[in-house]
Amino acid sequence: MTSLQPVRGTHDLLPEDNRRHRHVVERARAIAERYGYAEIATPIFEFSEVFRRTLGETSDVVTKEMYTFVDRGGEEVTLRPEYTAGIARAFISGGLKQHLPLKFFGAGPMFRYERPQKGRLRQFHQIDVELLGVAEPAADIEVIALAADILADLGVLGHATLELNSLGDPDSRAAYRDALVGYLAPHRARLSADSQARLDRNPLRILDSKDEGDRAIVAQAPDIFDHLTPAASAFFAAVRAGLDNLGIAYRVNHRLVRGLDYYTHTAFEFTTTALGAQGALIAGGRYDGLIEAMGGPATPGIGWAGGIERLALLCQAYPPAPRPLALIPLGPAAEAAVAQLGQQLRRAGLAVDIGYSGNLSRRMKRANKINARTAVIVGETELARGIATVRDLDTGAQREVALAELAAALRTGPASAP
Repeated sequence: MTSLQPVRGTHDLLPEDNRRHRHVVERARAIAERYGYAEIATPIFEFSEVFRRTLGETSDVVTKEMYTFVDRGGEEVTLRPEYTAGIARAFISGGLKQHLPLKFFGAGPMFRYERPQKGRLRQFHQIDVELLGVAEPAADIEVIALAADILADLGVLGHATLELNSLGDPDSRAAYRDALVGYLAPHRARLSADSQARLDRNPLRILDSKDEGDRAIVAQAPDIFDHLTPAASAFFAAVRAGLDNLGIAYRVNHRLVRGLDYYTHTAFEFTTTALGAQGALIAGGRYDGLIEAMGGPATPGIGWAGGIERLALLCQAYPPAPRPLALIPLGPAAEAAVAQLGQQLRRAGLAVDIGYSGNLSRRMKRANKINARTAVIVGETELARGIATVRDLDTGAQREVALAELAAALRTGPASAP
C-alpha cells in the first residue's frame, strides 16, 4: 500500500506557505504590468516534441528529467519542465506574428525529475517573462531591469548578484565552439562521463559543469570574448552601458553559458549564496533562433524564469493573513439573525467568521485562535435593542453599535472605548 505522504520532490502549500508563494506571484505580476507585460497561461502538458525541439535531445532535461507519458489516445505528452517552449509554441500555433512585439508574463507549476534539495523540487513553480520581436539590446536591458525591480520589491535584491555574459552571434559561437573543442579534446579521458558525452554534442555545457575535475580543466579553457565578432562585442557593450545607465550592478562571468545553438548574445543570472547549492534565483537569456528552430517565423526573443519557492524562502516581508471579525451569537434567535448579519457584512467587503457552536467562552477562544481583530456579540438582549456589542480583541475596549450601522462602523477601524 502506498504511504499517504506527498510524492518525493513535491510538497503541500499549506496556508502560510501559500500566502508567501502568492505574494511572490502577485508582486511579480504587478511589476510586470508596469512594464507592459500581459499575463499568459499555457497548458501544463504539451506534445513531447515541443520540449525536444526547444531544449535539445542532448540536454539533461530531455534525457534525464522530463515527465513523459503516453496518454489514452496514444499521444506522447510531457508535463512542462519550463515555460518558454510552451509560449513559443503558442506564438506559432496562435499566428501571433502580426502582433509583434509581444510581452508575456506567466506563473505556474513545472515538473522535472531531479534529486530534491532545499529550493529544488520535482514539482516546482516559476514566474516567467518573455519579450518577442525585439532584436535590439534595449530588450535585454528591459527584461533584466524588470527582474531587478521584482527582486527589489520582494526585498531579495540585496541577497543577489547579477552575473552577465555574452554568447555572441552565430559566427562567434561557431568560432568559439571550434576553439573550445580543440582545447578540451586532449583532456577527454579526464572529463566526467557527462562532459565526455557533451564534448561531441553540446561542448559549451561543459563550461557549466559542477564536477570538480571538469572545473579544473575548464579553468584554462579559451575565453569566448576572444572570439566575439565586432557586431557581437558592440551588442554586449550596449547592454552593459544600458545597465550602467539604470544603476543596475552586475559581474561579468565568462563561464555563464546556455548550451543550445539558438541562444545568442546575452545570458544572465541573478544568483545568491543564501540558499546553499541552489543559487540561481532568476536566469535567462536571448534566444533569437528558438522560434525558427520550432518551425515558426524567424523571431528574436529574450526572457527569464525565476523559482518561486526559492524567492519565497528569501522573502521575509509579506502580508500577514487578514484578521477577520468574529460574529458570536448567543441563543437560538441570535443564531439566525447573525447568519444574515454575516452575509451582509461579507457583501460589504469584510472578512467574517461565525463559529459553529459553543457558549460565549468557547466562541471567544475560537476568536483568539483565528487572530480575529474584533468580536461582535449578539444575544437576545442585543437583538431586542437592535444593537451589537463590539469588542476590540487587542485592547479589550468595548462599545455598542446599531445593527444597521455595523458595516460602516467596522470598516472605520477597531472598536474604541465609549
